[in-house]
Amino acid sequence: MTTLIDDFSLGSGERAAADAAACLFNGFADRSRLVIVQHLLLGEHRVVDLTGHLDLAQSTVSKHLACLLDCGIVQVRARGRASVYSLAHPEAILDLLSAAERLLGLTGDAVTLCPRFGRGSS
Repeated sequence: MTTLIDDFSLGSGERAAADAAACLFNGFADRSRLVIVQHLLLGEHRVVDLTGHLDLAQSTVSKHLACLLDCGIVQVRARGRASVYSLAHPEAILDLLSAAERLLGLTGDAVTLCPRFGRGSS
């Protein structure tokens, strides 16, 4: 099994897979997007529903839903004049979030204290 020690040790297919994984994790990297995804685990919602439930501005919700849609994380369908959003792959997303919770449990405060990406970062 190849490890991600450095980019030079990866073949072009492995590099492409690592790039795709990095893009996927960037989709989840913003707190607002993550909260939206977690809320969509409860079922489909319109933008107005999400703004009310999550106390976020409509423009914020719309911007993040567009990002999640572009990443293939959410899907949208028309219901009358409204757009209804849902998770494209809810079981896989639940698995990913559960794995993240397990890893966070193992790392303790290390992630939140990380000087580059945690609460102490600038």
